Amino acid sequence: MNQQIQPIKANEWTLIIKSKTSWFNLHLHDLWRYRDLIVMFVKRDFVSLYKQTILGPLWFIIQPILTTFMFVVIFDKVAGIPTNGIPSTLFYLSGLVIWNYFSTCLNTTSNTFAANAGIFGKVYFPRLIVPLSSVFSALISFGIQMGILIVLISYYYFVLKVNIHFNYYVFFIPFLLLIIAALGLGLGIIISSLTTKYRDLVFVVTFGVQLLMYATPIIYPLSFLSGQYKTFILANPIAPIVEVFRYSLLGVGEFNAWYISYSVVFTIITLAIGVLIFNKVEKSFMDVI
Repeated sequence: MNQQIQPIKANEWTLIIKSKTSWFNLHLHDLWRYRDLIVMFVKRDFVSLYKQTILGPLWFIIQPILTTFMFVVIFDKVAGIPTNGIPSTLFYLSGLVIWNYFSTCLNTTSNTFAANAGIFGKVYFPRLIVPLSSVFSALISFGIQMGILIVLISYYYFVLKVNIHFNYYVFFIPFLLLIIAALGLGLGIIISSLTTKYRDLVFVVTFGVQLLMYATPIIYPLSFLSGQYKTFILANPIAPIVEVFRYSLLGVGEFNAWYISYSVVFTIITLAIGVLIFNKVEKSFMDVI
């Protein structure tokens, strides 16, 4: 018996791919529809990063500890830079933990198109899922390093009896993470969109992230600066976040609502521009990648 195939009505299509779409047609609702894919990419990123390595996830622990040790030797013992009266180990590690999360988000998302060109050319899914999953993947390393920091804070407070000023601003940390993740995502997808045509920007990003760390109060407190130097550092939107993060955990540093407001506004604008550019570039990047 012959069966007639009934045509699908226009309102029954689950996805319509068009050759031309508006700048503001972002399809952000698709991110929720493909949430299972985000989870899959997070697992992929974690497994592939340390596959066929000797120490595996232990590098999450080794890297901040060795970096902190070098900072203590160079900037505390040799240079004698003050740390606002708290142990230098806690001062440097608290800055590194939040900085490592930002740099990981920025570096991984800035390589989105180049690293996933093979997948993008085979099947459709919202491309923004890939950089978004990188931000969630970076939370794993942040959680491990944050655990190390909490253990050290507890050791200094309960065993060595160091006076650490705990405060209620510790509940502000999730908001700081949201800002730093959004900023890393926004800058990363802007750079990723540009690298589809200008490949050498990847080297600029690697070098720029290293320089940006020294323009962030990680090895020095904001109180160490004054005048035009402090103004220059505060122009970096990451600086207030690092300072408030340290203040929330250790009770030292500056908590200025205006500085945080500047970081929030800068982040919102950067993320909005990044999403718009990313949405425009993703439609034609396979032609130039």
